[in-house]
Amino acid sequence: MTRIDLTGLDVRPAQVWGGVRLVPLVRNEPVPGLRLRREVYEGSGTASVELGGRTAYTSYVPHGFVADWSGSGQDGESAAYGTRLGDAAPPCVPVHRVHRLAKRRRGERRLRFLPLHLALEGYLALHFGGPSVVWDDWSREAVRRGLSPRAEAAYAGWDVPGLGDALRVFELHPGQCGVLVYAADALAAAFVVPHPEDYRVLHPTLVEDLYGELVHQYAHYGAPVPEFTARIRDGAGGIRTLADLRAAALGQERAWAAAHDGLMARDLLETPYSFERVYRAGAFDLYRFLPPFGRDGREQHIGELISDHKGRTAYLKTFRLSEKQVRKGYLLHRLADRDWHLGRTAEALGTSYAELVRRIGAAGLGGLLDAHVVARKVREAEEG
Repeated sequence: MTRIDLTGLDVRPAQVWGGVRLVPLVRNEPVPGLRLRREVYEGSGTASVELGGRTAYTSYVPHGFVADWSGSGQDGESAAYGTRLGDAAPPCVPVHRVHRLAKRRRGERRLRFLPLHLALEGYLALHFGGPSVVWDDWSREAVRRGLSPRAEAAYAGWDVPGLGDALRVFELHPGQCGVLVYAADALAAAFVVPHPEDYRVLHPTLVEDLYGELVHQYAHYGAPVPEFTARIRDGAGGIRTLADLRAAALGQERAWAAAHDGLMARDLLETPYSFERVYRAGAFDLYRFLPPFGRDGREQHIGELISDHKGRTAYLKTFRLSEKQVRKGYLLHRLADRDWHLGRTAEALGTSYAELVRRIGAAGLGGLLDAHVVARKVREAEEG
């Protein structure tokens, strides 16, 4: 698997609220053998997960998902109960302890996992160990502790202007199992579940999800986007019956869907990803994936996905990286490819030592460098 495959999911015309566009995804038939429900956590929603090696992942986690392949006919209504946050933060915020990002209880055919956080932890762990060779350019802290601690910022859905209202007035379609969320027509997130009942009760959780900085800016500063409009003209042959009108309207829907897949969602579907299988649950596999961190101007998404034995996507949740996060991933890959040697990395990138140092600083990694050694080498390069 190298690409996201949404075979079996059909696009329906978008619904618009200001600068937010919501594109429904529907299935003719649910994915058999798998259901998703929500697991509510008490308290503030802040969770910490021990990853081993004295490393922990801490984030805002309002709820977990439970993937159930037991065939017990779990009613989606059990996921309807949700968390609620007060207007004011408590004076002391408790941290909920979670044993693992994905955990299966012994003897059960259910897997509890933290939605989206599998993917976020995978991004944060990218070359987390830091320099593998003790070059003098790197600080002692970088060699000893790597990129620890590493932090990235995100916005909760209710902080994305217009998203809460859009989700509230959103009209669910028969058979709907997912949605693509756009801000100022930039793809913010994709969410897919195996069954329409799962989506119906999990739809409100989108306002609690995490969204990237770029998405927040687009929603805040972007202008309202145009709505889907069907234009049916009485051309050659004319429209004489309701059947003719229905066929013409269906043709408009198909034309819009084709334009959407070929343009608006192209980067998400055509990008080759690096997939890592996290867990095998019966006939289903849970993956997280990272983009290639290319510098070709395409959108870059991280996420997690559950596929069945036929490779069909049963569950999908994505997070769009900001341009700074993409640059950081790109630099980390290039540094690791050259054993963290700054001179060889600069040469591979076709730039100077000083410019590479500037780019490392702009990506938020400047604290890993030995300032005195780097300043001396930059000065020597300028004098030489």
